[in-house]
Amino acid sequence: MDKYIILADVTCDLSKEIRDHFKVEDYLEGFATFSDGRDLKTTLDWSNISREDFYKTLSSKTTVKTAPPSPEAYYQAFKQYVLDGYKVLSMSLSSKISSTFGVAVGAANRVKEELPQADIYCFDSLRMSGAFGLLVMYAHQLKNEGASFEEVIAWLEENKFRVHQMGPIDDLIFVARRGQITMGKAIMGNFAGVKPMGDCNEDGYVSVLTKVKGINNALEITASYMGAVATDLENQFLLISHSNREAFALKLKEIIESKLNVKDVFVSDVFSGCGANIGPGMVGVYFLGDKVSKELQKEKEIMAEIISR
Repeated sequence: MDKYIILADVTCDLSKEIRDHFKVEDYLEGFATFSDGRDLKTTLDWSNISREDFYKTLSSKTTVKTAPPSPEAYYQAFKQYVLDGYKVLSMSLSSKISSTFGVAVGAANRVKEELPQADIYCFDSLRMSGAFGLLVMYAHQLKNEGASFEEVIAWLEENKFRVHQMGPIDDLIFVARRGQITMGKAIMGNFAGVKPMGDCNEDGYVSVLTKVKGINNALEITASYMGAVATDLENQFLLISHSNREAFALKLKEIIESKLNVKDVFVSDVFSGCGANIGPGMVGVYFLGDKVSKELQKEKEIMAEIISR
């Protein structure tokens, strides 16, 4: 059997409980810089800053900028695993969103120049946060079932565009601070209880498919959308992620399990690496369906049908 390591970066947003379940052995941390002068490592836990403090900071006028693992961190990790006799499958969030994939490729090339025997594959997930995390979960599941290095890579490349997401944003103020809508619209939207809901396109960016009123309504529509878009739902596991909205995430899990026949549903935080860009108030479920359509045209039609009921 191949001796290989699957090495994702911190933006996969998988909790320790999920990582333990799927036997995730390692991951690469990133960095965050606050406009008030603080720096911290972005990790898959809240050891450096509490969830509440982090998202409270994002709700203030303090800004947070994130950075991927450094080229040296990638180089040292790749080199050590190769020296220990491992093949390396590096998994990164979408290259359309972050420079992480390019950093990983550069480090891999550097190691290969020094160690010609190195077998390192850099996988561009073209997804982020929970969508990326779901691919990391499936990669480890395949490995645990005895799949070879090449088989895991082939599955990932074949299926990465099958990852969908759906769920509402509960706080539009952060969206406005990032310049995506006006502050006036954010305030009015929050006051009216408007919840934008979107799926991810081929590059990994989220496109809004609809806006609904009320969080409970939004969670019900989320489950309905997943039921319409997912394929072979009873044989797949799902990931629900949230940015400081644990109660809503657990409510969504309850709705899904009561309405749909699913294998397993896992719940995780959006940690600081992605949370700085997503902001507070997001709840989303990630699942497999058909490959995303061009400009999400098919998905828009499905959502329109659900809303019209």
